[in-house]
Amino acid sequence: MKKVRNIWENLTIKNKIRVFTISAFVAITAALLFDVWIVELFVIEFSQIMDDNSTSGEIVTAINDEIEAFDSFIRDTGDVDEVLWEKSKQTTYNAIYAVSLNYAHLGDNRFAQLQSLRSAYEVYCSYRNQVITDHNSESMYVSKLYDVYSMQKYLSEYAQRFVDSTMLEGNENYRQLLPVVFRVPFIIAGLSILLFILVVNVSKMLNRSVTQPVLKLAHASQRIAGNDFFIDDVEVDNKDELGDMVAAFNKMKFATGEYIKAMEEKREALDQLHVQEMENLEIEKQLETMNLELLKSQINPHFLFNTLNVIAGTANLEGAKTTEQMTEALSSLFRYNLKTQAKEALLSQELKIARDYMYLQKMRFGARVEFEIKCEVDENLFIVPTFTFQPLLENAVIHGISPKVEGGKVTIWIRSQSDRLLMDVSDTGAGMEAETLEKIRRQLQVGEDTIIDADIVGIGLGNISRRIRAMYDGGSLEIDSKENEGTTIKISIPLHGVDNQ
Repeated sequence: MKKVRNIWENLTIKNKIRVFTISAFVAITAALLFDVWIVELFVIEFSQIMDDNSTSGEIVTAINDEIEAFDSFIRDTGDVDEVLWEKSKQTTYNAIYAVSLNYAHLGDNRFAQLQSLRSAYEVYCSYRNQVITDHNSESMYVSKLYDVYSMQKYLSEYAQRFVDSTMLEGNENYRQLLPVVFRVPFIIAGLSILLFILVVNVSKMLNRSVTQPVLKLAHASQRIAGNDFFIDDVEVDNKDELGDMVAAFNKMKFATGEYIKAMEEKREALDQLHVQEMENLEIEKQLETMNLELLKSQINPHFLFNTLNVIAGTANLEGAKTTEQMTEALSSLFRYNLKTQAKEALLSQELKIARDYMYLQKMRFGARVEFEIKCEVDENLFIVPTFTFQPLLENAVIHGISPKVEGGKVTIWIRSQSDRLLMDVSDTGAGMEAETLEKIRRQLQVGEDTIIDADIVGIGLGNISRRIRAMYDGGSLEIDSKENEGTTIKISIPLHGVDNQ
């Protein structure tokens, strides 16, 4: 193998391509020759067996037809006239002499049987013709007629023996071909593997001596294009045109690298100065950004709360009770959302925020929105995750109640069951299609390490589901919905009271 590799490396690129082309041609030629052999095996051999069976069967059929025609003609039944009788005789003659008297093809037994059949047929024809002549002249002898009948019987038996021998030899040939047929897939597989190995080996050598050196040159050229002139020389084992080109490339790379190195040393001082100036500009930019953020941070949430309290006080002085209540509800929402840092809160606090939020929605939508809280537990004794109800209420109003002209009702139902706290947020809004519901359910069932698609589930619902599963062992969030009937979010967490903190 090493000797073959050395010979290959000394070949020119043109000769290497020629060798690859010849190997591909050899593979294709071998495949074509194998196809020709398969055609000869399956088409010619099997066709010959079928033709032999067919022609021998036609002899028996023709002789039997002639016997019936002869009998009808002699008896003057009127079923066979002169034309049909002549046609019957010609058919028998054609059938007997249609089989070539070829010893190499027929073999000893069938050759002797066919030769005997033809000899007997010739004798039979002379007797038959004499009987027909006597019959036409009305001087027929019964003994001659029975001799013809006997000859017809012998002819029929000879023909049947020839058919039996033909079918027997055909079956024997078929049994001999059958193992070859079974071996054909293995032969095809073996030949395919050999041809594949041949082409693959030639392709590997061509790849190693042509493609890989070119790829090495291309990779080195890309690095040089990126101003990396001080790379290792490209090393190849080629002794052809590519080897000469690689040697010239290495010399050119070295000379260009030395020239670039001299130029880079001259520009190094200027580059360092430029870098220092850019760093100074970046520091100044960061300082300006920090000053702006410091100024913004001075406006803290207390300013917003105080402003809302002033608006509420002014509304009280002016007697605008509704405005005062709306401002206080909005202020409570802002204060809870911005100041609450804990992961859990009293159920009463969450329900207060839910009432404030729905109060503002009722002020917006009027009688189109109804809200009810059915709490079957002491809301001051149980702890729930913070920001649980408000996002669900927002989804219920925006996606459920708002699209319906007649509006609808939002209900929070809280109850305990065994050692679990069950919380349902339901609406009688637009609901959703079954396909959309199934997509949301699949998203809610993903693992904690998988990002929930906010375009399908929504930020609020996905965040609540993830927090519940992370905070509580066995915590769950489920969704049910029917189009034009409404949606229900079911939350189940372990009972967690104030005493458990």
